[in-house]
Amino acid sequence: MKWKDKRKLTWTLSGALLLLILAWAFWPRREPTDIAIVERAPLLVTLDEEGETRVRDRFVVSAPLAGRVLRIELEPGDPVDADKTVLAIFQPQAPTLLDARSRAEAEAAVRAARASLETARAERNRTQAELEFAEAEVERIRRLAGEEIVSETELDSAELAARSGAEALEAAEFATQTAHYQLEVARARLLEGSTPTGNPGREEMGSPISLRSPVDGVVLRRMRESEAVVATGEPLLEVGEPEDLEIVADYLSADAVKIHPGDRVLIEEWGGDRPLEGRVRRVEPSGFMKISALGVEEQRVNVVVDFNDPPQDRKGLADGFRVELQVVLWEGQDVLQVPTGSLFRDGDGWAVFAVDNGRARLRQVEIGRQGGLFAEVLSGLEEGDRVIVHPGDSIAEGLRVESRPS
Repeated sequence: MKWKDKRKLTWTLSGALLLLILAWAFWPRREPTDIAIVERAPLLVTLDEEGETRVRDRFVVSAPLAGRVLRIELEPGDPVDADKTVLAIFQPQAPTLLDARSRAEAEAAVRAARASLETARAERNRTQAELEFAEAEVERIRRLAGEEIVSETELDSAELAARSGAEALEAAEFATQTAHYQLEVARARLLEGSTPTGNPGREEMGSPISLRSPVDGVVLRRMRESEAVVATGEPLLEVGEPEDLEIVADYLSADAVKIHPGDRVLIEEWGGDRPLEGRVRRVEPSGFMKISALGVEEQRVNVVVDFNDPPQDRKGLADGFRVELQVVLWEGQDVLQVPTGSLFRDGDGWAVFAVDNGRARLRQVEIGRQGGLFAEVLSGLEEGDRVIVHPGDSIAEGLRVESRPS
């Protein structure tokens, strides 16, 4: 081959190679994207908020009179028995002589305390009767439900009313005990003695008073530990039953109006390996203002939730623990759904980028109920369709796309 022919061949090959390189460099490539499949699955529409556990009935034991409280040995978490465990020993000041007016006031306080005790007993009897009626109603509705005459919802409502009645009776019992203790305190104020002179020592003070626990449970908090002189009504200890928990969460008032007693609640992020379940017991009738972390004034409403799971299924959960609440507003079992991250506004409606033969295709869709991560599809997509999740500005009609490597 002649030298000129070799040179010509070399230039030809070089030009072809350059064209190939340019073609490869400018050839349209597929855009890597996150792709999800439209499918049928259960869908929950929830209102989510942080909540805090709290003991349902907590009792603050305080100093009944001005005097000296001895060192309190009990610590938070120690068990206590109603009317048995001595929470604190209180050394009251020696009672002073009462003048006519003070004695009249003390006697009136005794009569008022006695009337409060009778009122508490009457309330206890009333709640006892309501509980008996609610339990009888549960048995009747349970029989009707077995014959499919009434719905499961009516049975659930009756059982909820029975549980609420039992809790109301327990609260009435505690109120009766508290009224009894208040009567004892009022009677103690009628004690007469000599007016101490100077600084009284312990021998000049009244007889010691043992403050006993009003309920079975544990010590929740200890406000006073060391021996000290305290004023009348100063808190000393807080006791309660740690397994008798409820949850309170403050929702925006616009969300609280959608929540009703009896609504199902999912309890997550509580520290266990599975979500717990509960029911809304009360939506408080009065709201309050709260400043958000961003400094925005918000009107909030407390929602109180009861646990459905027994205490043994939520071991370790105690008073003042943080949880995540999901109040279920609606749920479906076989719902065609698409990730909410794939939806975006197109005019007045919703749209997605579907993947068809490796290219992005803009589709108008009609959306129904929306949950946290998924939304119900009414039209525009079918089961098995693939859509782009979180489409960026680079995604356009007809663009070649491919699934991003996981």
